[in-house]
Amino acid sequence: MKLPVIKHLQRENSVNDLESALNVLESFSEHRSVKEDEMDVVGELVTNISGAVEVHKMIEDGMSEKDAANAFSKRVLGSIDR
Repeated sequence: MKLPVIKHLQRENSVNDLESALNVLESFSEHRSVKEDEMDVVGELVTNISGAVEVHKMIEDGMSEKDAANAFSKRVLGSIDR
């Protein structure tokens, strides 16, 4: 997870575009010929794009961009600590 990348994706893309990208990446990852190193890259992309979608939703709910990004980051880091 890279917060600067998440912020960039959130600013530059609509939720629909981000969700479309997620669908394509998930479909790609399901193919049997995808190698482990490719899956690592796809996983990182999915994480960042999903983060951008979540930040978008928090902003739509009235949170500032900065607060939304920080809240998402804290939630992810909190789930890792468990």
